[in-house]
Amino acid sequence: MQTSIKPTYTEAEIIEGCIKGERKFQELLYHTFSSKMFAVCLRYSNEYAGAEDLLQDGFIKVFKNIDKFRSEGSFEGWIRRIFVNNSIEYFRKKANLYVVQETEALTYEYYDDNAIQKLMKEDLMKIIQSLSTGYRTIFNLYVIEGYSHKEIGEMLNITEGTSKSQLARARYLLQKKVAEAMPNMGFNRASEEAK
Repeated sequence: MQTSIKPTYTEAEIIEGCIKGERKFQELLYHTFSSKMFAVCLRYSNEYAGAEDLLQDGFIKVFKNIDKFRSEGSFEGWIRRIFVNNSIEYFRKKANLYVVQETEALTYEYYDDNAIQKLMKEDLMKIIQSLSTGYRTIFNLYVIEGYSHKEIGEMLNITEGTSKSQLARARYLLQKKVAEAMPNMGFNRASEEAK
């Protein structure tokens, strides 16, 4: 049974309705943000079913904590932080995220950065999802979410150096996978030939 939802509710009315536990406002909130938050979940999960679980769990946390939103910053940003933190917490419990330890001055040969722009969004998402959980998490936090290495280190209980080295490795692996996916696009293969 689908309910008719008045499309002119303000954000404050939706939040207040959710605080009161009114189902129509919860449905409106869910339908408003579910596709964007599912995209966040997909970036942290390497499988569709795992992303669905993260989405469900994330909305449970949003509804449980919505009374804590203080209108400081955007509501969507507040929701997004819940989903990012939920994803990190889930994978921290499930897997050993950080098997790569800090190393001194890692250098990687990079492939052509323009290659990523030539890929379809869905193809790039699949390549990102193929990274190990640790690399994928740090790549998402730094590149997509915009956290600094210091913030990532604090969130994940690792050093800034570890965050930096894992990001460098993640970028290298992504560019290598892009090059493998698109062999006729003129990538720099010097590092491959040197092996």
